[in-house]
Amino acid sequence: MKQLITLLAALSFSASVYAQKYEPNWPSIDSRPVPQWFEDVKFGIFIHWGVYSVPSWAPANADIGVYAKYAEWYWWRINDNSEAGKLFRDHHNKMYGEKFQYQDFAGDFKAEYFDPAQWADVFKKAGAKYVVLTSKHHEGFTLWPSEQSWNWNSVEIGPHRDLCGDLTKAVKDAGLRMGFYYSLYEWYNPLYKTNLEKYVDDHMIPQMKDLVTRYQPDVLWTDGEWDHPSEKWKSTEFLAWLYNESPVKDRICVNDRWGKETRSKHGGYYTTEYDMVHEQTGVGEVERPWEECRGIGTSFGYNRIEDLDNYMSSDALVDLLIAKVAAGGNLLLDIGPTADGRIPVIMQQRLLDMGKWLSINGEAIYGTRKWEGSKNNKTENVFFTKKGHDLYVLCTQIPQKPIVVNGISKSGNVSLLGCTEIVRTKKSGNALTIVPPVISPAVNPSEFAWVFKIENAF
Repeated sequence: MKQLITLLAALSFSASVYAQKYEPNWPSIDSRPVPQWFEDVKFGIFIHWGVYSVPSWAPANADIGVYAKYAEWYWWRINDNSEAGKLFRDHHNKMYGEKFQYQDFAGDFKAEYFDPAQWADVFKKAGAKYVVLTSKHHEGFTLWPSEQSWNWNSVEIGPHRDLCGDLTKAVKDAGLRMGFYYSLYEWYNPLYKTNLEKYVDDHMIPQMKDLVTRYQPDVLWTDGEWDHPSEKWKSTEFLAWLYNESPVKDRICVNDRWGKETRSKHGGYYTTEYDMVHEQTGVGEVERPWEECRGIGTSFGYNRIEDLDNYMSSDALVDLLIAKVAAGGNLLLDIGPTADGRIPVIMQQRLLDMGKWLSINGEAIYGTRKWEGSKNNKTENVFFTKKGHDLYVLCTQIPQKPIVVNGISKSGNVSLLGCTEIVRTKKSGNALTIVPPVISPAVNPSEFAWVFKIENAF
């Protein structure tokens, strides 16, 4: 009976929250809670795929700053007068000639080896719980048959496939949540450059509503907002429709990229990109859920000249996931497929290594929350997450000496996930000392990071 009452109370709370009518202003829009599923999933896959996947080039090893190494910015960079732009333009002219236009790449974006079920299988084996695909990047090319992008979409040119639709079905069939990245602006759209209001009313908002109603995603991940304030993009008007009337109004999550003033201030969950919010590092101490996005290498879109030194190791990626989750965030890790529709093998290998680690240690990641007591436990290479009354101690290097955890009011069984060896402990006041067992290759549960579970820690 107690469980039934608790369930009914939760359902009543949920119904009251989502029955609210949201007004087209930031105080009202910001009052909508981010659906809980987003904080529980922790790990997602970002996919940058488009016409830029054909040239697939950026100066990965040049000393030009993080953002200038993005291969998906190829069209912009070959027209840019910056130092980075010169590198892109010199490469383009050498490889294709000065008269070769970016639009001419579209015919070679064929996706002939694209197997959405295989992609979804890789994502699931990686331990990811949600997927976000670039439905349209800043180049304006859409991966679905958008009426507003006539003759500049994946059904009319190149693949002649509804890539958004095909991947959505495969991802949902695999039991994962599906979402879309969408760029508000388009670099060279004549309407955007000449009549912003008409572009927003007749192009941008209809495209976003089409994406939502056609595919019913769990995430709408906007970007390209920085040219104008949210008022010009009519962001709150769109979000009021999304939260009040759309078919996904109760479950959809959005980010914070809705105008030049909105990052880490308005919208849904907050975002960092290679740890940056514009030019500042991190989101700081925030109450909202947040998410770090970055590539496995130096770029989001596929870059053919990246070599092994440009890629994070599997060990480093597991450590990155641990650090972000322990700080209360999610990790949206990007892959850049090739123009013919393949996930590069090195990216698959990295993802499958992460999945293997998560198959053993996932309970210390999924459904967890940041532990406030971690600020009183500053031990190098040791992180914490909590779930209910249990505390997880995540060690990114194999522990060589006892670990002292402060702030433990009580303590039940302590175990090393994936290992049957007995873990000895000592309790003194509110401090618990964990004595790591001797881990030989025969009993080592993990290749990268090790997790102690303290049951009934609080």
